[in-house]
Amino acid sequence: MDQTTHTDALLEARQRRPPPDWALKQRYLIDRMGDAALDFVARYTRNDGTLMWRDCWPGMDGSDDGYESFVSFPLLYLLGGGEHVHALARRQWNAVTWQFTEYGQVWREFDAYYDWMHHGESSTYIYYLGMADPSHHVDRTRALRFAEMYCGEDPEAPNWDPEHKLIRSPINGSRGPQGVMTAEDWETHRAVLANYLTPYEDVPGYAVDDPFAKLDWTDDAVFERILDLMNARMVPGDVPLNLNATSLITNAYLYTGDERYKRWVLDYLGAWQERTERNGGIMPDNVGPSGEIGERMEGRWWGGYYGWRWPHGAWIILESSLIAGQNALLLTGDPSWLDLHRSQADLLWSLRQERDGVTQVPFRHGAAGWFDFRPPQGRHCAHLYYMTRDPEDWARLTARFPDREGWYTGPPSFGKAGHFWPERWFGYVMGEHPDFPGQVLDDTLTCMRQRLDRIDNDDWAERESWDVHHWQDRNPVVPEGLVQMAMGTPAAIYHGGLLHTSVRYFDPHHRRPGLPGDVAALVEALTPDGLTLSLVNTNPLSAREVLVQAGGFGEHRFTTVRDAAAGKTLEVEGRVLRVKLGPWSQMRLEVGMDRYVCTPTYAFPW
Repeated sequence: MDQTTHTDALLEARQRRPPPDWALKQRYLIDRMGDAALDFVARYTRNDGTLMWRDCWPGMDGSDDGYESFVSFPLLYLLGGGEHVHALARRQWNAVTWQFTEYGQVWREFDAYYDWMHHGESSTYIYYLGMADPSHHVDRTRALRFAEMYCGEDPEAPNWDPEHKLIRSPINGSRGPQGVMTAEDWETHRAVLANYLTPYEDVPGYAVDDPFAKLDWTDDAVFERILDLMNARMVPGDVPLNLNATSLITNAYLYTGDERYKRWVLDYLGAWQERTERNGGIMPDNVGPSGEIGERMEGRWWGGYYGWRWPHGAWIILESSLIAGQNALLLTGDPSWLDLHRSQADLLWSLRQERDGVTQVPFRHGAAGWFDFRPPQGRHCAHLYYMTRDPEDWARLTARFPDREGWYTGPPSFGKAGHFWPERWFGYVMGEHPDFPGQVLDDTLTCMRQRLDRIDNDDWAERESWDVHHWQDRNPVVPEGLVQMAMGTPAAIYHGGLLHTSVRYFDPHHRRPGLPGDVAALVEALTPDGLTLSLVNTNPLSAREVLVQAGGFGEHRFTTVRDAAAGKTLEVEGRVLRVKLGPWSQMRLEVGMDRYVCTPTYAFPW
């Protein structure tokens, strides 16, 4: 891959024009979120940053929720939030790590053992910190140490089997692969899991004629039977969910450029491709310790931990294969690494049925075959096409979602921990949803208001009974919709994806990432070989300079840039554009780029 970093092109706007409404609102929200971060931390944490909560927390669950409560802080900083937000982000990561080490979930600064649904949620924080300051020695050291736990280089965490190219258990972490799950491990989740269908259809007392039948996990006798079967069938061995670990290893590569990390990602994803081919094109959801499909499941390719049946079904398979494929594409520039994800999405589409005039695909597989038919999820298709810009992926999307009006209407599109779903953004950059900028700004204001109201109405007398998700639902720092606007991205896939972006910004005066103060940005359109970008200086008195990088990790290269107002096109070659914005000036750029032709890195342009 090309190592070219800079371009000599300097683009300059001088004419004063009133800033557009979207730019003023975007800057207002960035700045107010910075204020809200200070207030949120002051209300809910002690002077050392630990959460004012209970003295003990049992089980293997919880630290991911602690990290998720503050994961938006480094994201806001990457967008252009104040330096104090960066300082708070690091303080809170360290405080959560210490507190949950005391509780017992964290050991050696990483989850002692859990699954990659939850590892992925917490590790996103680490990836954002890498983007925030790749020169931070402690962060870099941690990143490499965490990668060693999964590359077979840490004897205390032998998660990786290099012979069979598998992660040895669905439950893994800094204490290594777990061969047995205990009742204590699940203590905090038993009431929650009682609301899900039961993992197996041959548990005594299960209603075999109802694929959605549930059993009461809070009943000790029932729970003991379920746990015995889970230990016999689900652990040890590998599951597709573990593909989310490829982000942790890619994170180490982005710090170092070390080829062994790249090789690991490709080897592991390749192993799951081979297993899928061996299983007739269906990705098995369980592989035993010797690499055999269904080895501990009496030969069944379905029924594994976070697999085709339990607890969530197909979207976990789709999401994990998509995350891994994105990482492999980033590292190689080869979009065929997304074929595994495509094949599983195509498989489900081939099984579609028309029910009440609605096209639905199966989300689960059990003893009676495919079941739980629902409409397919647009976000996977949006992420796929965003990454590849492949006409065949566009055809997949338009065939499966011919009427996308429902993407753009309805209630605000934010989810867990302030995560904004990408469908509305995607429609905008594809030219279908012109109302997106105003809508996402309003949604962000709504989300902030709701969370601030919850803070104001919190019952502190009940603090001991707060659950571990309490702060996620109150954190008023919700920049993800603004990140979609400014950086031209669907945002990171929630359970451990990296932040793949069309462009990224740096402040050359303060030598930091993010939009300089007073500057707002909007990616208006994406094409197979470029984008349209508007930059605005909302300050009426002072000029601002911003560096625009091609891709979140400098993986793309600019080729041309056209100043729409001046009508001039420049031939350029490099990862970075310099743009100088005079007071109250703005610039609309039509940018061409070669995608995935440069070596990805966390390194700053300078």
